[in-house]
Amino acid sequence: MMLEQSNVMIDVHLNTQDPAAIKEEIRAGLFSTPRTLPTKYLYDDQGSALFERICESPEYYQTRTEHALLKTVADEVIARTGTETLVELGSGAAIKTRVLLDAMARANHLRFYVPFDFSEGIVRRVARELVEEYDGLQVHGVVGDFLAHLEHLPDGGPRLVIFLGGTIGNMGPEDALAFLSSIHHEMDSGDCMLLGAQLITDVARMEAAYNDAAGLTAAFNKNMLAVVNSVIGAEFDPDAFAHVARFNHDERWIEISLRSIRAQVIPIPELELALHLQEGEDLLTEISCKYTRGQVERLLTEAGFSPVAWYSDPHQLHGLALAHKP
Repeated sequence: MMLEQSNVMIDVHLNTQDPAAIKEEIRAGLFSTPRTLPTKYLYDDQGSALFERICESPEYYQTRTEHALLKTVADEVIARTGTETLVELGSGAAIKTRVLLDAMARANHLRFYVPFDFSEGIVRRVARELVEEYDGLQVHGVVGDFLAHLEHLPDGGPRLVIFLGGTIGNMGPEDALAFLSSIHHEMDSGDCMLLGAQLITDVARMEAAYNDAAGLTAAFNKNMLAVVNSVIGAEFDPDAFAHVARFNHDERWIEISLRSIRAQVIPIPELELALHLQEGEDLLTEISCKYTRGQVERLLTEAGFSPVAWYSDPHQLHGLALAHKP
């Protein structure tokens, strides 16, 4: 479905998903080891709003660090890439994006912005806000799952594809490589990519970022159950689960789970099953891999990119890797 108005165009692709495939994806996760739920269901409109608040919490250093880093390198990134089309995967509220849009405007390269997100509400909001903030900007929003709908990225270049916030960490190493390879496939020769990655640092600092005192991350995590309930008609009770986030030293990632606080049976009529959970049993909802510079650049190289530049903050908490498609 395509919705247009003046200098805004929104393509909506979520309604093209096969309901049977959605059910099978959730069924497979619930009966995997460990039991999992698809991370994308964290980011409905309510989840996206909660995540915006998480990014402002004292414990969540990642967003502040990346934002500050972008401010120091944005002009150089735009100069190196010469981009006139900024494509953002997992755009969210596009708060940090404005740093790059400002740099494009200063270089007289501000033409197109493509926000790609799972939440239709937030894509519409961002499009409306940005065309009011930036004279002459054209916004072509894409509502979809960037793991499934990358072929719907609009043409037009030179393009700079950005994937920020350390979101690459939500995928295991093999899935991350497959995803970056799929991005590479959809890009044209000469297009560039800016990849944000959270770096390995003090464990206490990392764990605190996912266990904020205000309980925002817990609310964000539990909201997934409401989304899954609406998607497949399940009967999960968010109050029957506790939020758990801890660092896995072997895998070098944060594991975020919903832990059953009692033995319970969850009816899922559309899957024709009832899920039996024991007290203390976890549903894995998200991982957040932490990287080194070498690991990030190796991922990009294996996916077919050529690294161009590496940027990091003084405390080595976050990295930005700039690469191009030869």
